[in-house]
Amino acid sequence: MRKRVLVILGHPSEASLCGAIANAYSKGARAAGQDVRLLRLGQLDFDPILRDGYNTIQPLEPDLVAAQESIAWAEHLVFVYPIWWGSIPAILKGFFDRIFLPGFAFKFKKDALMVDGLLKQRTAHLIATMDTPPWYYRLVYRMPGHNQMKRTILEFCGIKPVTVTSYGPVKNSKASTREKWLANAYESGFKVLNH
Repeated sequence: MRKRVLVILGHPSEASLCGAIANAYSKGARAAGQDVRLLRLGQLDFDPILRDGYNTIQPLEPDLVAAQESIAWAEHLVFVYPIWWGSIPAILKGFFDRIFLPGFAFKFKKDALMVDGLLKQRTAHLIATMDTPPWYYRLVYRMPGHNQMKRTILEFCGIKPVTVTSYGPVKNSKASTREKWLANAYESGFKVLNH
């Protein structure tokens, strides 16, 4: 059974380790017969700033309209991005601010504090690179970027389960280590049906 997989590169540069990881995951999923789309945020033309919150409708640029269509199409979302300053890059945050809007990603409940997630029936895999050792990021920093992505964005919008893979430390990593990460990403894509 084919799965519709959307891989989103949240690093602004495709010529990055994250770009190579996104490509490796996509190749693995295609090799397994999945239907794959790859969205590179650095190639999209959009204003990452939500100018007036939800008070004024800010028209979506054509690239964001197409991105929303791809998210609606997907059954499994894969986000590949670096951890910068403990969290996600500004381009990825701006993408969520602009595209995960009320009526698309969630809806407010009348007279209630909670919302209904509108992106149910989807799963996600987060693949994050970092210079911090992953164990240190988990134990000392308490994973702010992972928690933001998993809990306060994706699960908030109904996407479950969300699995997380961390590669690091990237700084001073050997070529052989980076090759292992790429092989692991390919294998994850190949086994996407297990998610």
